Amino acid sequence: MNILVAAAHPDDEVLGCGGTIARLAHEGHSVFLGIMGQGITSRHSTAGESEKSAVDALRACSHRVADLLGIKEIIFHDLPDNRFDTVPLLDIAKIVEDLVLRFRPSVIYTHHAGDLNVDHQVLHRAVLTASRPTAGSSVKELYAFEVPSSTEWSFGQLQPIFSPNVFVDIKNTLATKIAAIKLYRTEIRDFPHPRSDEALRALARFRGSATGLEAAEAFILIRKITQ
Repeated sequence: MNILVAAAHPDDEVLGCGGTIARLAHEGHSVFLGIMGQGITSRHSTAGESEKSAVDALRACSHRVADLLGIKEIIFHDLPDNRFDTVPLLDIAKIVEDLVLRFRPSVIYTHHAGDLNVDHQVLHRAVLTASRPTAGSSVKELYAFEVPSSTEWSFGQLQPIFSPNVFVDIKNTLATKIAAIKLYRTEIRDFPHPRSDEALRALARFRGSATGLEAAEAFILIRKITQ
């Protein structure tokens, strides 16, 4: 089965579904990753070559993460960091459409519509647009993941609230997820930040304990077509 992860920034794929990716890859599925945005330029202090170097360094981390998780291929795009809302939605949807046509995924994982981060919100809508259930579409299942430091930081003020109804057992791949996020040295933070090692483990344990598992990742099932 082909699976596409559509992420706004480098590290979102790990934070949102790193354990699930590693599990799917281990089970023999083909996982492809589209990273839409630069991921660091909104907080980079200088422009020019140093900014390009920061983006290149972050993408090098993404390749190492892909190797660790078992991702088959990454496609990068250069949407402006934390400014996806300045780009026509049609342009972003066409990027996702190209990924769908290229990889023919049966399943897509992407961001939750109610995240605090505007890039996550815009990409969610673009994925919905690009994966419309038209005749001949390969996409049969569509899931939204949570991203620590964005999903919960909306504090329920943005709609919809993240209310997961699908849980994936990542007991055997949680350690791989943690190792992967540590490869993003500029993105991981010290506890009690949600992107810390300890907080990510705690979230996995919390999602697991809600469903009788030792560790889990949580998703919202947006659409599933059974034929």
